[in-house]
Amino acid sequence: MNTRRMDLADLEMVLDWARDEGWNPGVTDAPAFHAADPEGFFLAHVDGKPAAAISVVNHDADHAFLGLYICRPEFRGQGHGLALWNAGLAHAGGRSVSLDGVPDQQANYARSGFVKTGQTIRYKGFAPSSGMSGARVASTRDIAGLIAADRQAVGHARPSFAAEWFRTSASRQTVLLNDHSAPPAFTTFRKCWDGIKIGPLHAHHPDQAIALLKARPEGFEEGPLYVDVPMHSKPLEELLIAHGFETVFETARMVKGTAAAQAPPPYYSVACLELG
Repeated sequence: MNTRRMDLADLEMVLDWARDEGWNPGVTDAPAFHAADPEGFFLAHVDGKPAAAISVVNHDADHAFLGLYICRPEFRGQGHGLALWNAGLAHAGGRSVSLDGVPDQQANYARSGFVKTGQTIRYKGFAPSSGMSGARVASTRDIAGLIAADRQAVGHARPSFAAEWFRTSASRQTVLLNDHSAPPAFTTFRKCWDGIKIGPLHAHHPDQAIALLKARPEGFEEGPLYVDVPMHSKPLEELLIAHGFETVFETARMVKGTAAAQAPPPYYSVACLELG
């Protein structure tokens, strides 16, 4: 087995693998993911064929996030995934490493020293679009404030990822309410292969959360909404259930090392399960 770092084209391929696995990534996630840490994406080849992948993105000097751990079906059960896992974790150095693990892999992660610290539940539903009344798409002058709000919510800095995530593109747009709240109430709409994912969502009371769910920008009106809600965001969970959203998927947040001191707003969803 030969392991090397991915370039952007490799990452596009691996995200296609994720789509095949039913993970429903965003249609143009690769540039934002790669910008977070270009050295943090690893691809294993077996007999010249791409076989397995992992990302261990170093967000700052103390925190990393593990994701995109995929082995192609024809190469499973041969030890390739474990070798790649070890190579990826070596990139984190002495940092704490977090991940969102599916139920059938949590025991394996625990054997590698990861401890469950929470749970994230994905909700699927529909919120009728109200357009951009009372809201606006973020501009470049908003980016610094959005990065600061993201840092407080996740408990550590990840400026490279956040700056790219909040930048407006055809498939991902961040919307802020025009209510002058401080910190701002906002969410990011992300076109996926099925529907739209919402994340992160930052709101301080239920009216803001509902307004954000309905504030779809132009070109984002079609399809279901998916929201990844961590267990400490019970107000958002209850709000979504009350509006007909249903559970479709869950993961456990697991950490090897010291968990970040998160301080999210009451109504909060994570940016993405791949990078936290």
